[in-house]
Amino acid sequence: MSESHDHGKSAAPAAPHDAAAPAEHGHGAHHDMHLGLYLGVGAFLLVATAITVFLSYHDFGSRNANIIIGMIVATIKVGFVGAIFMHLKGEKWTIWKFLFFTAFFATGLFMLTWLHYADPIFGTSHNTH
Repeated sequence: MSESHDHGKSAAPAAPHDAAAPAEHGHGAHHDMHLGLYLGVGAFLLVATAITVFLSYHDFGSRNANIIIGMIVATIKVGFVGAIFMHLKGEKWTIWKFLFFTAFFATGLFMLTWLHYADPIFGTSHNTH
């Protein structure tokens, strides 16, 4: 029985690595562009986190308003993380559909929790006194 697989042996020797090849320079510039983008988004996230901490000490009139403002800032931060660090900005529409359906169902679960809190089961109470 003859062996038809070469088990990793190549028929032609590999070309030597040339550091001065033009393709390598373009590849490095591509990484530099992404590095700048990542550092910029990282700096934005640090600033947004500082804004979140600052806003946590400010009273917007009610607890609900404070939560809504905090969630708006958090949503913006999540959008940047998903788009840039998780590479969603260049994904196909199918991935976005799954993301939207997930957000839709997660929102539904949050709404069910909120509805229960707003209208608890008869005979129960949220008061602790």
